[in-house]
Amino acid sequence: MCAAGSRCRVAAQPNRAELLNAPVPNPAHLPAHARARGEIRVSFDDTAGRTSVSRLHEAGGLRLRFPRPVDGCEAVLVNTGGGIAGGDAARIRVTAGAGAEALLTTQSAEKIYRAQNAPARVSLSLAAGAGARLEWLPQETILFDGARLVRTLDLEADARARVTLLESTVFGRLAMGETRISGLLADRWRLRRGGSLVFAEDLRLDGPIADLLDRPACGAGARATALLVHLAPDAEAMLEPVRAALDGAACQHGASAWNGVLAVRLLSPSPAAVRAAIVPLLATLRGRPAPRVWQ
Repeated sequence: MCAAGSRCRVAAQPNRAELLNAPVPNPAHLPAHARARGEIRVSFDDTAGRTSVSRLHEAGGLRLRFPRPVDGCEAVLVNTGGGIAGGDAARIRVTAGAGAEALLTTQSAEKIYRAQNAPARVSLSLAAGAGARLEWLPQETILFDGARLVRTLDLEADARARVTLLESTVFGRLAMGETRISGLLADRWRLRRGGSLVFAEDLRLDGPIADLLDRPACGAGARATALLVHLAPDAEAMLEPVRAALDGAACQHGASAWNGVLAVRLLSPSPAAVRAAIVPLLATLRGRPAPRVWQ
């Protein structure tokens, strides 16, 4: 309040036009507290033939939940933020000790929202000891139009471990008619078995992603892709059963095996067709159905 005769000034309030025309803050310059930072560190150990969680660290909006397991230990990753935006970061570290059996999946499909500048970053580091069975089987990652995602997957596995890795990606909110998307997907895999690099891949789709996927040599119109890699001492023996499981699938697919590594690729204009092909494929590799939360 101003006293009579005093010389005080009330700051002018911006009008509606000035508010609408105000510059949008650059996400690259937003403070750290405006970005989501999530982290999971979990270790599984075998004790007298039973797998249990020996260490667990949760930070940010990432949580692990453990429904009653049927075989081994099943963990469901939950992102309480409901998705990942530009500039957000998620880091997941999983260790399966000798003889441990652990499955990690996700509660639902992960949504990658539109980014103004800085990409979202997701890093996954896995380790599997002698005789361990480790499975990373998340549900789909959905890239919205304008999404920017940098994702890495690193694995260190003992030569006697069995590891199954899956990443499925959907390009656009297809049910809403969002089929012509642009953005960035940079995906990097480095898998080591027995101390040797056995699988390395770098994928980069930058700019008009829909146009790139429409090229016959790239995706031939695909809007959903999946890569599954299985590492095991008998991986090559699983090649023909896997091909038989894919016989008749309503999507493009291919499988090959070498030096204890089995790799399967799938792509289709329809995410449902890719998922329908993955379910019997997982049953063949796992000897049990797909994770329960998938249903």
